[in-house]
Amino acid sequence: MDLTVLYRGPLASCDYDCPYCPFAKRRDSPERLRADRAALERFAGWAAGQSGDRLRILFTPWGEGLVRSWYRRTLVELSRLPQVERVAIQTNLSCRTDWLAEADLDTVALWCTYHPGQTPYERFLGKCRELAGRGVRFSVGIVGLPEHREHARRLRAELPEQVYLWVNAAEGHTYTDAEAAGWTELDPLFPYSRHPHASAGLPCRTGESVISVDGDGTVRRCHFVRAELGNLYDGSYRAALRPRPCPLAVCDCHIGYVHLETLPLYDVFAGGVLERVPANLAAHTGLKLLRS
Repeated sequence: MDLTVLYRGPLASCDYDCPYCPFAKRRDSPERLRADRAALERFAGWAAGQSGDRLRILFTPWGEGLVRSWYRRTLVELSRLPQVERVAIQTNLSCRTDWLAEADLDTVALWCTYHPGQTPYERFLGKCRELAGRGVRFSVGIVGLPEHREHARRLRAELPEQVYLWVNAAEGHTYTDAEAAGWTELDPLFPYSRHPHASAGLPCRTGESVISVDGDGTVRRCHFVRAELGNLYDGSYRAALRPRPCPLAVCDCHIGYVHLETLPLYDVFAGGVLERVPANLAAHTGLKLLRS
């Protein structure tokens, strides 16, 4: 079986205090952290046992995972499994980077987000340069708020040229054409994020070759559709995998709409869907990344 898995366990704590995030500065109890660790270890054990499958795994924790040793260790272990084609995680990059020396760099990847006001710019940029120096696959992004514009321009100018800078449209924010054009200068793919995508009745890879898994092993087609397909650990989900249209009116999150078959994003991100690394950005957009 060829399967992409989006995993989100009980972890909900974060070391940042972003005003646009409901999990800012949230603390998990020791009991919840132990439960998260046990759930992650169980999931890693399942992945290790899937020797007949080809797996791509993206960790999408509500909180920040890489400040926890069990996430760092799990990424290293999974990266060394022959059946794992890619293992990636969304992160604010507040952790150290030396642990990546133990990982298979052909398999592991990071989806990094810069949050202005939460960490010094030079510290974040330095971490990105460390990743590039280690040969780690990664993308860097920012939320497209007006007050983040100059931070994004500076990042694009100072990041290594091969690093893709993505911009997420801010939730609830309406962009004028001029504002959208400014963000598109920095991220040629910003138009895909600017508006929610009508998705009702459209074919989507989720529920067929892409699944969402929680800490208990409950399988859903994606993070945004609550209907259950079965459980990962008893294998009951497998019989439910099949092509199915999206039941929601719109899809407005990249980790959801990237899997819509009506969008060309599997071609744009060929080989880098999970870590949001385009294969050849200019070829797919007709635009060039501008060093603003």
